[in-house]
Amino acid sequence: MGLIDKLFGGKPAPAPAAGPGGAGGRPAPRPVPGSIASRPAPKGSNNYIVITLDSCRYDSFMAAEPTNITKLSGGKVERRWSYASWTGPSHYNLLMGLLPHHSPENVFASEYYKEDFLNYNTRFGTEGMEFGKLVPSLWMPEFLRNEMGYLTGARVSLPVLNNKTGVNRAFDTFQLMDKHNDMLKMLDTLKFSDERPTFYMLNVGETHYPFALPDEDPKDWPRISGIHGVFKHLDSQVVGGKLIKDDNAPLFFNQEKLDELRQRQINTVKYLDRVVFPKLYDIVPKNTFITVTADHGELFGEKGYFGHGPIMHEKVFEVPFLEAKIR
Repeated sequence: MGLIDKLFGGKPAPAPAAGPGGAGGRPAPRPVPGSIASRPAPKGSNNYIVITLDSCRYDSFMAAEPTNITKLSGGKVERRWSYASWTGPSHYNLLMGLLPHHSPENVFASEYYKEDFLNYNTRFGTEGMEFGKLVPSLWMPEFLRNEMGYLTGARVSLPVLNNKTGVNRAFDTFQLMDKHNDMLKMLDTLKFSDERPTFYMLNVGETHYPFALPDEDPKDWPRISGIHGVFKHLDSQVVGGKLIKDDNAPLFFNQEKLDELRQRQINTVKYLDRVVFPKLYDIVPKNTFITVTADHGELFGEKGYFGHGPIMHEKVFEVPFLEAKIR
């Protein structure tokens, strides 16, 4: 039995009879068979975890006054900017190595990229990262597996990042969680090796609309579809190539409701800070470097906007950023 088999439970489980959310549930994370044999000796000393608090804008994070999450960075939280305004492209950029940026003035983008990518030597615990080998794939998980000798895993909460999408490339394991808002259960799936460092991308859904905690009853949530839900139901709303009127379409929120939703997002950060991150920091092994950020922000009524996606407003790009080695 190989290292990946030992870490991730042997042969992949058969696909469930029902689709996602059906009676069969979602399959366990599936390892890529045979991929460890040709992997080079590890070139980094750190495990690396990058965590995206989906849709969590900077000021919501700060309003929650997190004390446990920020132990990672000694209390320091940067205000940064995402490269995109919604989940799919933001995670694609992130997996290219493009973490949220400072929006520096009077600097060519090329010079910023050089300085930013050099920080990966610290994140991975190496001085010998050969950046040229990121070309032509421009894909960090592939580079980590094939050049740095890492194990790679992803745990995602939002179905727009499911394992049939282009984001699932060069991961040894990739799992869409059963619930979109239960990071605590996500932690139970994490495994680390004594032989090789591990990279994980964790997409956290509590901070995404409807900003719900794991024990909340879903029937009480307001319902607005993201792109995944739109594609899923669009055919039934088109007749003769035209959209038909949807009498059940939700009305736009008033400001009182928008303020309530922003407070719900703040409350999810408080929950993650109080309950989940202390456990995360306890279970990760020594020499684990962690980046905590968001894929994009969220609008709560500013200039008549709600949410994210087809919106050009600074609050949809504004995200928190903190990182360090936990121990």
